Amino acid sequence: MDADLVIRSARGWLGTRFHHQGRRKGVGVDCIGLVVGVARELGLEVDDRVNYPREPHDGELQAELEKYLLKSELKAGCVALFRLEKEPQHVGIVSDYNGAGLGLIHAYMQARKVVEHNLDASWRAKIVAVYGFPQTAINI
Repeated sequence: MDADLVIRSARGWLGTRFHHQGRRKGVGVDCIGLVVGVARELGLEVDDRVNYPREPHDGELQAELEKYLLKSELKAGCVALFRLEKEPQHVGIVSDYNGAGLGLIHAYMQARKVVEHNLDASWRAKIVAVYGFPQTAINI
């Protein structure tokens, strides 16, 4: 999938407020909802579900991502999976941050909205895996 298209789509969600299990641009979205929304905007068919807890258990989020996304290296346009506490529980889209290195676009609960910032060393240390979007249908 073309990185520029992925990033442009993700940036269109900037400022959307954080809402657990949300899927609506400009209204409310969570981190996986952002990935689902971007995938849909890119024309990928998504079999989405919203009956998940705030904190995944037993590697559930990572297992679902590995079923439907493609393992990748860390680069702009990919989806990064983060461990913020015990389990891998957060995702974001890697961007080219204003030509100053890699950035991260994500629905961040602490910021209460979709934000973009530098993918600094503290965020990189939390990365568990990186995935690319396929060219065709995905399920998340």
